[in-house]
Amino acid sequence: MTKSLRERAEEAARQVHSILGVSQDEHPKEVADAIEQTIIKALLEERHRCADVAYKCCEEDKDKAHKVADEIRRVNTALMANLSSMR
Repeated sequence: MTKSLRERAEEAARQVHSILGVSQDEHPKEVADAIEQTIIKALLEERHRCADVAYKCCEEDKDKAHKVADEIRRVNTALMANLSSMR
């Protein structure tokens, strides 16, 4: 089964607590939230980078480049809406 971003963040938080040798009862939500936000930010930055690369790769066909870049940005917006609704 595929893990959600939240599940991955919580797993990473447990690992951080273990590495630091502190109880998992110490700010588990805050640590998981910070990790989740970092993952989301990285995903969004990569989506924007992909849109820019797609646009640059299709310079000879500007219409196609715009369509590909717009589609990547549309998916990005949908991802953000879905992630925001999960909170």
